[in-house]
Order: sequence, then structure tokens, then C-alpha cells
Amino acid sequence: MEQRVSLITLGARDAEGLGAFYDALGWRRVKSEDGVIAYDLIGQTLGLYPLDKLAEDIGVPVEALGHGAATLGCNVRNKEDVAVVLDRVKPAGGKLLKPAEDVFWGGHHGYFSD
Repeated sequence: MEQRVSLITLGARDAEGLGAFYDALGWRRVKSEDGVIAYDLIGQTLGLYPLDKLAEDIGVPVEALGHGAATLGCNVRNKEDVAVVLDRVKPAGGKLLKPAEDVFWGGHHGYFSD
């Protein structure tokens, strides 16, 4: 088996609302069907799947999917671009969790929630 991930699927209670957030960040949707919203991530795809439909597809009750946490990283070309991305979060309807800052391992990052 090749060591790679080609599809990241997020179960969303409000897939359209979540899609509107990523749209407002400037991401472009690819053709999607059956309530699934997809974005091409240059080598991977991010799919926003209505949570109830995802549970149905898997064959489990929606409660079985729980309330897990995940982070997705968006690497940019230079340090200054981190702030550019984070500046788009609030106008898009997201929440800034941690402003851009240098980190001990030499990187520069921030966190936001959609």
C-alpha cells in the first residue's frame, strides 16, 4: 500500500455553512454531489459531508461518530503569509483561536476554527 492520503472527509452538522466559510476564504469548490462539498487541495481532496449522511454511508448511528477533534495545516510560502490567511478568518465567519507567532521548532503559525 502506498503511504499517502488522497481524501480527507469531515463530517459536518452544517456542511453548507462550513462550505460557505471555506468559500469566503477564497477556496474554490469542485463538482460535488449528494450534499458533499469538495475542494481540490492539490494532490488531496477535502470533502465536507453532512454528518447524518456520513453516518448512513458508514452504516453507524450518527451518535457513534462522536465529537473528535482534528487540525488541518495550510502551509504558505513565507512567514508574512500566515497573517494574511488569519486576517481572512473573521470576515469569513470563523474564529481566530491563536494569532500568528513564532514557535520553538522554528516555524510560525496560528490557529483558527471554522
